[in-house]
Amino acid sequence: HAEGEMQASEKLLEAARVLAQSPQAMQLRYLQTLVNIAGDKTSTIVFPMPIDILDALARIIGEAGRGGNESTRRPS
Repeated sequence: HAEGEMQASEKLLEAARVLAQSPQAMQLRYLQTLVNIAGDKTSTIVFPMPIDILDALARIIGEAGRGGNESTRRPS
């Protein structure tokens, strides 16, 4: 059992090294996984979104509601 765990961890380490060499490789792998999941019509796909993106979006929406961003407004 321990030998199998060691082999699995070595494979994961090797995969991490390959993906770290090319940031695009991780994105392609992610998209490939979504394609595989989408083949099953009974699956629900949840797209994770980083909190910092949601915070930025909330800030932009709030600024738009107040008439725009203070830093981009022209003085009167």
